[in-house]
Amino acid sequence: MDYLELVQQLEQRQVLSTPAIIAAFRAMRRDKFLPADVVEFAGEDHPLPIGHGQTNSQPYTVAFMLELLQPRAGQRILDVGCGSGWTTVLLAHIVGATGQVIGTERVAELAGRARQRINAAAIDNACIEHTPEQMGYPQRQPYDCILVSAAATQLPAELVEQLAEGGVMVIPVQHSIYRIEKTATGLASDEYPGFSFVPLLS
Repeated sequence: MDYLELVQQLEQRQVLSTPAIIAAFRAMRRDKFLPADVVEFAGEDHPLPIGHGQTNSQPYTVAFMLELLQPRAGQRILDVGCGSGWTTVLLAHIVGATGQVIGTERVAELAGRARQRINAAAIDNACIEHTPEQMGYPQRQPYDCILVSAAATQLPAELVEQLAEGGVMVIPVQHSIYRIEKTATGLASDEYPGFSFVPLLS
């Protein structure tokens, strides 16, 4: 299946429903962020290997998480475990010229490849940081939104700290996706079970 056909299917199933997120999926094609040996499968709705035991996530799952996150123009967003850089550019398209996206990746080779792909796509409101020894990127906190694309064993306190008050984090914890909102009085969360992710490196 062609990638854009897959996007259309996700729209028809109402997995994708927000206009800005749909526009990002259509503009930032998955195949531009895949290794050559799997690029022909860009339109398949399943994870694809990108090396070092990591994957480019299933498009259904990425769409589901972005719809929970509801990123908006002008926001500063942290993309943890950005892997191939695809989620980073999707977010960059949504936040636009007045926003900024910081992708973090612990594997040096993957971070380098993601950086090259973002440069090739002429994306100037996003960057990739190689972060082998820290969780997230506290140097630029607080963040309006945080997206995490690997499964934690428990909610990382370091990422909660980096989230702005009123901000939203979408993160897999074990086999569920959680939407976490940081309020003045604490955290509000919603759980969506039944997902599988590579582990979040700590």
